[in-house]
Amino acid sequence: MRSFARRSILTAALAVATFALAACGGGGGQTVTADDMSLGKADAPVTVIEYASLSCSHCGRWNREVFPEFKTKYIDSGKVRYVFREFITAPPEMATAGALLARCAGKDKYFTVVDAVFHGQEEIYTTGDIRGVLLRIAQSAGLSEDQFMSCVSDEKALKALNARVEKYAKEAKIEGTPTFFFNGDKYDKGEMPMADIDAAYAKALAATRK
Repeated sequence: MRSFARRSILTAALAVATFALAACGGGGGQTVTADDMSLGKADAPVTVIEYASLSCSHCGRWNREVFPEFKTKYIDSGKVRYVFREFITAPPEMATAGALLARCAGKDKYFTVVDAVFHGQEEIYTTGDIRGVLLRIAQSAGLSEDQFMSCVSDEKALKALNARVEKYAKEAKIEGTPTFFFNGDKYDKGEMPMADIDAAYAKALAATRK
């Protein structure tokens, strides 16, 4: 089997290292753009933006344990437009490769890949096999091994990711992941339980009615 493009992934890691968060855990830039990946109705009364890293264990746990209920209650019901914005935490090569892979899969499969990476975190941390797990996810999304290798070696896509992370760091003042914004109000204490989400949503919705 072809060896992993270690040079490309390490290059990616170095490229975003300036903006990487030292650890996951606990403004501006809240306008949704064409570069954003989102779920839900574009005209939903509340927009929730999550800044998260695919290598952040707290982000992964929130995705696995809270997101399904959040999606059913708020996104699928039309109450929330949810936007996921990639950030980079250690190990940066995992976060970078995962983000590039999700983008390569396309908008229709982006969140499926993101979810698969979060569910694959434990295996990656246990085995150290970033390539193997991500390749399997890529193949499940319909990408060949060659396409996967091209994806994680794409300098143009890497520069775009780097630019997005720099923009988020400066404009939204992200200091930890996951960080959430509800119609511009920042919640940066890490994993939000449903009780906190309910309260944040109610506050954001009430503000729209003033």
